[in-house]
Amino acid sequence: MTDTSLAGKTILMSGGSRGIGLAIALRAARDGANIALLAKTDTPHPKLEGTVHTAADQIRDAGGRALPIVGDVRNDDDVSSAVLKTQGEFGGIDIIVNNASVIDLSGSLELSAKKYDLMQDVNVRGTFMLSRAALPMLAESTNPHILSLSPPLNITPRWLGAHTGYTLAKYGMSMVTLGLAAEFAEKGIAANTLWPRTTIATAAVQYSLGGDRMMRASRTPEIYADAAYEVITQPSRELTGQSLIVEDVLAAAGVTDLSGYAAVPGTPDAQLFPDIFLD
Repeated sequence: MTDTSLAGKTILMSGGSRGIGLAIALRAARDGANIALLAKTDTPHPKLEGTVHTAADQIRDAGGRALPIVGDVRNDDDVSSAVLKTQGEFGGIDIIVNNASVIDLSGSLELSAKKYDLMQDVNVRGTFMLSRAALPMLAESTNPHILSLSPPLNITPRWLGAHTGYTLAKYGMSMVTLGLAAEFAEKGIAANTLWPRTTIATAAVQYSLGGDRMMRASRTPEIYADAAYEVITQPSRELTGQSLIVEDVLAAAGVTDLSGYAAVPGTPDAQLFPDIFLD
């Protein structure tokens, strides 16, 4: 486990109004990090709790500094503006978290062209454009990291064929990240992906995977946040180009009892639902 803190470090995250992104932001805020959120939720969503503004309030309450930026990772002007605003507010950027993602598990015949494009634009293009726009700032950081919440490239028929449109979009996120890791290794800019072994109790699981039953068989977003913290506090030249698994990261940090992360306290590990893309 590293003893490096995120105090005074600056994170720019796509999304983050709720769920895993917000949990990562709050974990960083406990160190006194600066967190800029580029998110669309200016006003409350009828189904989803939280806006970019309520998230910023929670970050401040947790001990961090917050910069809520209303914008869309699909919009190049919004992305450029977010990078410039973050630099202007906090003096630089140390960490990019590619958290924004769209999920649709429809089969190829059922998936609409509009939703296919949306997943590609947010998951793949958004990850590329936000990371790219921040690269000049990251190059000036003492410990620069790009972290994408995407899975290992498991190209078995089971996962390629399960929901081809979504698989393409999530694997695209990972390919962007691993590509940047290789391209900018000499500059010391780390780029890694992070994915959990079990489902995480988020709105995506609630509405796209299985409702309340699936939520009860999931772990809390805090397990993802604690693993992300471990990754982005590592020396960037020593941990890059890796497809990391949440539980493995925590085990390497000495955290082996994961019972406290169960969405329903006391749920045995054997009853938790395995996440997709992992055999």
